[in-house]
Amino acid sequence: PKCLVKLNGETLLSRQIRVLRSEMIEDIHVVTGYLADQIKNLGLSTSYNKNFDRTNMVSSFFCAMEFIDSCKEDLIISYGDIVYDPENLRALLESSEEVSLMIDQNWKELWSLRIENPLDDAETLKLDENNLVTELGKKPINYDEIQGQYTGLIKIRADMLEKLVIFYKSLDRGGQYDGNDFSNMYMTSFIQLLINSGWNVKAVNVINGWLEVDTVADLTVYEKLAQRSELQKFYRS
Repeated sequence: PKCLVKLNGETLLSRQIRVLRSEMIEDIHVVTGYLADQIKNLGLSTSYNKNFDRTNMVSSFFCAMEFIDSCKEDLIISYGDIVYDPENLRALLESSEEVSLMIDQNWKELWSLRIENPLDDAETLKLDENNLVTELGKKPINYDEIQGQYTGLIKIRADMLEKLVIFYKSLDRGGQYDGNDFSNMYMTSFIQLLINSGWNVKAVNVINGWLEVDTVADLTVYEKLAQRSELQKFYRS
């Protein structure tokens, strides 16, 4: 499983759990798929996406419906292939908006180390005068359409969780969502639907303090930076 890939000797999942617990977050639940037993054997609370090989992030997230329904506090959602510093998590926790997203303002410097042309892998992210997200997840034409990098760390306010489930259940199962069918909807597409329906989605702006591990090449870049004591500029934990 991708979240069990090791970065400098520690798995991505272990790094996330360590940071969450440093902020007194103990009620942690993992949605599993590929080689699920490797995660379940760690003693963690889990839900299993039996269709993991033909579905995407939103479908996986709502496989944890029982956990979501039981949640009485704010809910943190995190992709499994990222790591982040406690300061970034703390900033997200301090936001009181309906939905909050961790947004990296210095994303281009990190992307330039990973990808020859950062624009090839980037997505749009547009903000209004109140720092609310108006658009995300589309293919950008130029850098002016990217006011930050959506990182895959989200907070849903406790009083919005029931509404979130109702909204998800109301979506057209036969529809197309940014070119994907319902089961393969990206999280950015789902968030955009919330925005279009009038939800307030706040950008919690950070400068670095996180990494995405998408490829073996990413790991190589990060480990070389660590060897030169340069990784801490981007991620300190």
